[in-house]
Amino acid sequence: MNQLLRPPRLAPGARVAIVAPSGPVPEERLQAGLDILRGWDLDPVVAPHVLGRHRALDYLAGTDAERAADLRDAWCDPSVAAVLCARGGYGAQRMADLLDWAAMRAAGPKVFAGFSDITVLHQAFATRLGLATLYGPAVAGIDFLKNARAQEQLRATLFEPESVRTLTAVPPGGNALVPGRARGVTLGGCLSLLASDLGTPHAHAAARGGLLLIEDVGESPYRLDRYLTQLLRTGWLDGVAGIVLGSWATCGPYEDLRAVFADRLGGLGVPVVEEFGFGHGEGALAMPLGMVAELDAGTGTLTFDEPALS
Repeated sequence: MNQLLRPPRLAPGARVAIVAPSGPVPEERLQAGLDILRGWDLDPVVAPHVLGRHRALDYLAGTDAERAADLRDAWCDPSVAAVLCARGGYGAQRMADLLDWAAMRAAGPKVFAGFSDITVLHQAFATRLGLATLYGPAVAGIDFLKNARAQEQLRATLFEPESVRTLTAVPPGGNALVPGRARGVTLGGCLSLLASDLGTPHAHAAARGGLLLIEDVGESPYRLDRYLTQLLRTGWLDGVAGIVLGSWATCGPYEDLRAVFADRLGGLGVPVVEEFGFGHGEGALAMPLGMVAELDAGTGTLTFDEPALS
């Protein structure tokens, strides 16, 4: 697994497009997120269907074709320096095959950020565009809007990426489920989406040689066991270099989750660090995907060879 192409960092005044590839977005949360971006001296523009809603399926922000067109048009607009997702939800899988990957590849690299259901698109951007992306807070996400630490870390990643080359588990130290050090290219996202994306045209074929970042929300321990078992049985985890566990909000008592992780991942013989503070938890970190990094499970640190953005 090789490092992917890094997009350019943002400069003050940069134009950024806000899209909703999955679920609909509450207007008040969108406006609050736009205010934060404007406070960073960015110029946010909202895609046409971010506040839309599918007529029959109200968990989608518009039809699959509308959401795909929003993302394609934003990406192919030469005045746009970054495309940021307003939220996750559900629906990215439904529109991924409708995107014009050839046109998006021709448009050149730019920043793409989002999390949760956007995991499907992170995989596609890696396999179809060869592009490093940011698995990070959504612009209209509740945890992002109310947490200054998450805001500052994302801002630093976008404008001064060399200042956040080393990311640390929260709280730091004592987070090794399996001790050790490992190097590899980061990949991953939301565990349930990685499992459901297996075998699709845009998914990573395997995690071999990679540092796998996983988290989830609202999944009981047995369901997390099911997803991990699916990845194990398919061979997708064969040769993985190390594993970084993020937040597991409303997934049950953490001691129950730790037992699942120890049982399913402990036998892989690779370092596993837990409670790393990315995903659906408060103050979630923006995690670069497609970048070479070194994981030290003992110190709970992930250090990237290069800044996430060029």
